[in-house]
Amino acid sequence: MADEPLDPPQAPAAASPTPAALLRTRREAFEHGLLPIPKLIFPEGTLAQTLAQVKERLAAAEGGGRVGAAALAEALQVPRDQAALALGTLAAVLPAVDPALGADGGGAADLRDVLLFLYIQSYKRLVPRAHRDSPAVTDVWPSTSAFDGYLSALSPIQLVRSNSRRFMPSQADEEIHQLSYLQKHMANILALLADSVEGEGDDSLVLTLESFEHLGFLVHFSEGTSLSQAATFFANSDPDMPAAPVPAAQVHDWISQNISYSLEFSTEKSTSKEGSQQVASDIDVTMADANASNPRNITPTGTNPTYYRNTTFVEGFSKTSVVKHASDVKGHSLKVLNCHDSVIYIFAPLKYATVYGCSDATVVLGAIGKVVKVEHCERVHIIAAAKRICIANCRECIFYLGVNHQPLIVGDNHKLQVAPFNTYYPQLGEHMAKVGVDPAVNRWDQPFVLGIVDPHDSLSHPAGVSDVQAESATRLDPDLFTSFLIPNWFGAEGQEPMKYSPFQLPEIYWASQSKKLAALEDIKKTIRELQLDDNRKKELTNVLHAQFKDWLYASGNIRQLYCLQSD
Repeated sequence: MADEPLDPPQAPAAASPTPAALLRTRREAFEHGLLPIPKLIFPEGTLAQTLAQVKERLAAAEGGGRVGAAALAEALQVPRDQAALALGTLAAVLPAVDPALGADGGGAADLRDVLLFLYIQSYKRLVPRAHRDSPAVTDVWPSTSAFDGYLSALSPIQLVRSNSRRFMPSQADEEIHQLSYLQKHMANILALLADSVEGEGDDSLVLTLESFEHLGFLVHFSEGTSLSQAATFFANSDPDMPAAPVPAAQVHDWISQNISYSLEFSTEKSTSKEGSQQVASDIDVTMADANASNPRNITPTGTNPTYYRNTTFVEGFSKTSVVKHASDVKGHSLKVLNCHDSVIYIFAPLKYATVYGCSDATVVLGAIGKVVKVEHCERVHIIAAAKRICIANCRECIFYLGVNHQPLIVGDNHKLQVAPFNTYYPQLGEHMAKVGVDPAVNRWDQPFVLGIVDPHDSLSHPAGVSDVQAESATRLDPDLFTSFLIPNWFGAEGQEPMKYSPFQLPEIYWASQSKKLAALEDIKKTIRELQLDDNRKKELTNVLHAQFKDWLYASGNIRQLYCLQSD
């Protein structure tokens, strides 16, 4: 099923003013569809030629234009599990579910989608702008940090203390970079999708309507118009007759014009906003002024549908709690960016989620039907019920997971721990069912570990480390496992996480929890049975309250009480 439109159409495409008809990249393909597997990434100089050869091999190996994991592994000379990972990742970032491939990528993919997926593996992310005051950055973070170098976008602490967020590529910067990449490579991309016919030069390659629509994997129009609707050369007055193939050169001219216009418009808008407080890109739904007791959404200014996007941002929070329910979240994607010493609750069914640049925080993600990506985080607890999760360049983080597929671990990670899912809220089961997360399958303790270097980053890497395997994650000691109790914002009874959680808790963790609960009951019983006069009872109560208050302040949980009191 295709993604539902996020906002009702404002007007037919023909009646919209020109700024509405912008061609945009599909963020999901570039943000969640890139894998650091060297054999999937070909040198730019031979990219088109190599993929043309791969196309021939796959077309000969599989019937009906479909590609399974075995054929892909053979064609690319990669292990079968990596080929299966590639198809699963492809399935997670397609704009619509391909029934033959399946939502989890266990079937056979359309050859054209595979070729597009392999092509963008050569994409390199945008390089951050140089910091104007590097000594200031050095002063706020030890030089021995695991996040040395601009590859890591600085340490999260550096970001917040040096105000260097403005030097990082914005969402608009990244989109402009992605569009420029597609503009440069579009002729080669179309050649891979095209069929050969008799003719000379440009007339020998043609695109059918079906092949043309596969470009929707990479680009879409901002107001929701499909590519085939916008491309007049595929219009046909007789609905009973299929549209005739179109020369690839004609399609290339049309797409290039649209990309050029979109780049011109986006670059002008980005430049005009440089230096303003709002990051140029973040014309998506922003939550930078939200708080737990009085949630407010900053929505895009203006009514032009160009500015309606499918991503909600929770950005820049420090020492606070943020609670977002399904009604507060717009679109099917969410990003938690640069939040520190905070607790972020997202009680909503979503397709994609990203947690980036956070430190000393807890992030609760209700139900994610496609992919969660956690990147450049320090000392963060992630609690997520999701189909897939990718962990990159993190340290000292704990992941409490209910995941249907192996957690993917890539990059330079240190001291990661994984544990079973440990929380519950009343709508969790409903949200999981809506996005297709299966509570009967939890592969939290089976990480899939890839290389330490991400070839998609634009910066150079030390020689000789490209094949070094990333550090994996260890299981959390059951004695350190605790359930995460969500405050009773929902007004429902019986929210004990371990009793109502949709994921079954492994026996060793259940035994540990039971032991702790039994010890707590013994303490409570002992206190009740103490033969104390009123003064001693009052004294004991005061001591317990004082110790609890000290713990609340030391742990930072006092803010949770403030949030509850303000509700």
